[in-house]
Amino acid sequence: MLKIIRNKLEQGCKTSGYPKEGLNLYQRYRGMPIIDPQCSREIIEQCAALCPQEAIDVAEKSIDLGRCTFCGQCAGVADGAFVRFSQNFELATARREELITTGELPELAEHSSQHFKKLFGRSLQLRQVSAGGCNCCEADTNVLNTPFFDLSRFGIDFVASPRHADGIHVTGPISRNMEQALVDTYTAVPSPKVVIAGGCCAISGGPFSGSEAIVGELNRIIPVDLYIPGCPPHPLTTLHALLSYFK
Repeated sequence: MLKIIRNKLEQGCKTSGYPKEGLNLYQRYRGMPIIDPQCSREIIEQCAALCPQEAIDVAEKSIDLGRCTFCGQCAGVADGAFVRFSQNFELATARREELITTGELPELAEHSSQHFKKLFGRSLQLRQVSAGGCNCCEADTNVLNTPFFDLSRFGIDFVASPRHADGIHVTGPISRNMEQALVDTYTAVPSPKVVIAGGCCAISGGPFSGSEAIVGELNRIIPVDLYIPGCPPHPLTTLHALLSYFK
């Protein structure tokens, strides 16, 4: 026991101070895009041609964060004349169309459901469903349970059974083989319930978009309440989304 107490005193508190305190992310992290609306069409077309996700709309000078994998190829054109990536990790939205951005997103808390806030504001239990993903989104979601983030201190937990959950957190491109299992899991969650699409695969199909092996957008089979973009979403992006939408 004395050894445990000594180790605790030596190590101190390992949990981050977020959201009360800011966090400095690694310099190579790519967050909210900064778009220059005055950029020439020629450069934007070059960016669009390089985009593997067809996420750039040349006419609207916008980027669809629901399709974007944040590969950064567009930022390499003309030294980022059209787009650069900031370290702003607050990327989640309550509506799919809001992910199509020219460099700004609406305040998530203003668009969240007050009904859900009233119901789940002090406790939120989620069932995570990997619907054919590569495990990156799942791994970065699991990180939230480590001492550094300590998700449970906010009253948010991932549970084993959908019958014990308030909603589901879906990742992956929704493969045909997982479609029925996903629907069954959604049905098993008691109402009222929430649905969260995590990562570009669940939001738009991601790199697998157009494949006959996947369903595509999660919203095609069940209604989505919260979209968290990224490939994968940074743990802070997911944490900010959960705290802003439900707290």
